[in-house]
Amino acid sequence: MRQPLRYPWFNFDVDDVLAPVVAVRIDVPDTKVEAPDHHHRKGQLVFALAGGVICRVSSGLWMVPPHCAVWIPGGMKHSNIATANAQMFFVYIEPGAAELPNRCCTLLISPLLRELIVELSDRVEDHDGRGDLLTRLLLVEVLRMPVQQLHLPMSSEPRLRRIADALAKDPADRSTLAQWSNRVALSESSLARLVVKETGLTFGRWRQQLHLIVAIRELATGASVQQVSADLGYESVTAFITMFKKALGKSPGKYLSDVSRNGGFGFVVD
Repeated sequence: MRQPLRYPWFNFDVDDVLAPVVAVRIDVPDTKVEAPDHHHRKGQLVFALAGGVICRVSSGLWMVPPHCAVWIPGGMKHSNIATANAQMFFVYIEPGAAELPNRCCTLLISPLLRELIVELSDRVEDHDGRGDLLTRLLLVEVLRMPVQQLHLPMSSEPRLRRIADALAKDPADRSTLAQWSNRVALSESSLARLVVKETGLTFGRWRQQLHLIVAIRELATGASVQQVSADLGYESVTAFITMFKKALGKSPGKYLSDVSRNGGFGFVVD
């Protein structure tokens, strides 16, 4: 059995491994961990079996919800932020081994693909050819996985990056658009237009998307609805549940139970 990598896992240079697919299990310690920005030749599939992971790229934040994975194309600079005690799997795929998207996206993971990832991560040597067979099956199965768009659009525009960084550190900040415009020395109308231009969302919808990402990540790690509601600055649990249900069509508890029961299929978030 291959021993799982622990922090700091990002010292592992996967590009030194000559194989079409390399699956690595990552066990995170009991504190939140963020890998620094890096890139590699191989594309990377980030899959969380337990806990939560957020992938940060220049164009946005991509959440790894239960039974899903984030695909990061080769050569794209990124960092991975893992919650305490997360159990993750990194699947590195050589360019050209499969016709995967050339953009970052979230893929739903079938029970079969999940088991293939776990099995390949435990294999050290392949004396009987079974590893090659599992690899070929994984490359076929991953192409069948549907895409869901649960991510937060980001911008390199300095003023919006400042707001994004502040809200990522303190998602409970309920400052109004007018208050933010004063902080970044823009008129309220100019900031509103800038947010739409750079992200495609209004400021309110953009902040709500951040709240959804944080909420699902925290709920997946065992936090209560009451705790998440308070951490996000909602005046009441009812207000938080209403927001969540309006955005995703299900209450927080129903959403997570359905994802867990169905292996992640059937939930597409725009």
